[in-house]
Amino acid sequence: MATIRDVAKLAGVSVATVSRVLNQNGYVNEDTEKRVKKAIEQLNYKPNEVARTLFKKTSKTIGLIVPDISNPFFPELVRAVEDVMNIYDYTVILCNSDEKSEKEKQYIGILKQKYVDGIILTTNQLESDEVLELGVPVVVLDRPSMHSFPSVIADNYGGARLATRHLYDIGCRKIAHIQGPTHVVNAMERFRGYRDEMQELGLWNEQLIIQGNYQLKQAKEATLRALQEHKMDGIFAGNDAMAVGALKAVQQLGLRVPEDVAIIGYDGIPLTEMTTPELSTISQPIYEMGAIAARILVKKIEAKPLEQLHYVLPVKLVERQSTQRRGTR
Repeated sequence: MATIRDVAKLAGVSVATVSRVLNQNGYVNEDTEKRVKKAIEQLNYKPNEVARTLFKKTSKTIGLIVPDISNPFFPELVRAVEDVMNIYDYTVILCNSDEKSEKEKQYIGILKQKYVDGIILTTNQLESDEVLELGVPVVVLDRPSMHSFPSVIADNYGGARLATRHLYDIGCRKIAHIQGPTHVVNAMERFRGYRDEMQELGLWNEQLIIQGNYQLKQAKEATLRALQEHKMDGIFAGNDAMAVGALKAVQQLGLRVPEDVAIIGYDGIPLTEMTTPELSTISQPIYEMGAIAARILVKKIEAKPLEQLHYVLPVKLVERQSTQRRGTR
């Protein structure tokens, strides 16, 4: 395998000159540059990327930190980021924080050591000053906790109101909400949308709030308890995983969906089409969110102007069997 010294010898120049050509750093006259490039081609020389990274303090690599890769929402988001970054020849380092601030900070330290060119955050464990200390462009995706950084989200508040109103429109009057983690911004926005819609409808009842923590199993167990303690005829789950848990709980108690309890989720992941009955959901443009965040990060890395700083993408109601229409009761 050819070395940088072999290139220098063949081109009749110093190793430092070859390094300047490779890194496009410093002046090299045109004839010399042509000789170096010809030698590189003849020897099929491949630069040591680790050494180049250390020298240039850049790596054509970005970090993507997600809170829970087992949640089916995030793989599609990751795919979009990776697809766009590959177009621009960037490699993506995926970090799964498990919703733990210590683990997230540990990953941040590792990414800094690797001289990543930018980071996409889909978590909200860090404070703004901690993110600023990173010294690289940052884009916040899905969980907009820091307004000084570019962000891409969907209309969580509006989508929650849409879901709640849909349950009302099909005849539900005792509508429960399975809430996500209280420290997660989008979970609280969905709760706010549900609460405001219920208050406007004159149906607000604090006892119909169920804690599901964005987890299928936890949502199932919490829904089982809630159904035994309170009467409800509709459930709006803050994400699709919790909606599946609610569906299992309702069926385990021998109740029918949607005849006894109608259920709607949030996200629009493929899993909702594979349940029996198929689950209605509020569909987010997941892939588009990831793609926009990736393009913003590339522009930030390349110091190009942004058309806008914050994106709030629309959501849509996908009505399936779990909320088939019925007469008002």
